[in-house]
Amino acid sequence: MTISAAPLTAVGFAPFGDVLEASDEPDRLINAGLCGRWNDRARLDFGGGRAGISIFNAEPRVLPYRLDMVERHPEGSQAFLPMTQHPFLVTVAPDEDGTPGLPRAFLTAPGQGVNILRNVWHGVLTPLHAPGLFAVVDYIGPGANLEEHVFPTPFLVQA
Repeated sequence: MTISAAPLTAVGFAPFGDVLEASDEPDRLINAGLCGRWNDRARLDFGGGRAGISIFNAEPRVLPYRLDMVERHPEGSQAFLPMTQHPFLVTVAPDEDGTPGLPRAFLTAPGQGVNILRNVWHGVLTPLHAPGLFAVVDYIGPGANLEEHVFPTPFLVQA
């Protein structure tokens, strides 16, 4: 089955998480008016642990992309913040009685990141350009925080 990736928008991505971007006007200016602040843009949610910032460097992928597995994190949300101006692919799926439903795909614009809500099925980090360097804000703490699902038949994601 083939899935077409849509542009990443806050409205389209809302059921799965938050789009992180400096869009429109900042909430306020700080640092003597020299810095715009877009305040509190992600619904961070962590179980009995804490938020941590890690650095990921993922191998770039190409479109069409073979989506054969998704994962979710029951203990906390997971934010992906690119450390470059390159777009990346985001795949997510609704939960259907404990397993992922039909996946959806989004292409970010340069400068966009995402926060994927707790327990939302999503594909692995999928940069489309090197370097695949990201800051990742996610759960640090006890307990199993990873559940994976392999699709019996992979999906093909195209632009």
